[in-house]
Amino acid sequence: MFNTNFYIDTFQNSKKQFVNAIVQHDGIKKALNEFVDTQTAYTKSAVNAALEVNKRVFEESAKAASEFTKFDVSKFFKVSK
Repeated sequence: MFNTNFYIDTFQNSKKQFVNAIVQHDGIKKALNEFVDTQTAYTKSAVNAALEVNKRVFEESAKAASEFTKFDVSKFFKVSK
């Protein structure tokens, strides 16, 4: 299964590793890592919301397609003989 959190965490952890390797000041390092943590939480929330919307749209589309296949076209179009 496609797990978006894994990829988000991987990317965000690389940011934190970069900060830890480059920034020498502990206060700035802490602030930047907290910012990355906030970005991570926001991104996960946004992706999960988008996935939920897509799932619901797909489900409703499948229901609509199922109902459409039950539609009797001959009753809709009056065919004269």
